[in-house]
Amino acid sequence: MKILLICSAGMSTSLLVQAMRKTAKESQEEIIIDSSGSEALEEIINQYDVLLVGPQVRHRLNRFSEIAKAFNKPIAVIDSKTYGLLDGQSALKQARELLAGNPN
Repeated sequence: MKILLICSAGMSTSLLVQAMRKTAKESQEEIIIDSSGSEALEEIINQYDVLLVGPQVRHRLNRFSEIAKAFNKPIAVIDSKTYGLLDGQSALKQARELLAGNPN
């Protein structure tokens, strides 16, 4: 699975990316997790299976969703508590469920 976290410049999600990578490594899962600023989304979206949006840019979800739909990629906003606590395990769970077609 390849996961992309999207925020304004790709920097604020980097801490959560690190936490998610640590969780994936501990469970010996081969998951690629990256972050990017929203301006690069259309250029790199095809490299990923699922997209998670930082809560600080949720106001742009409609635009991100349009792009994701055009590329047939699932997308959701990261739960604010998960984001704030840098809960890599919960963020990975959200990505897995989203990819499986269950956004809850």
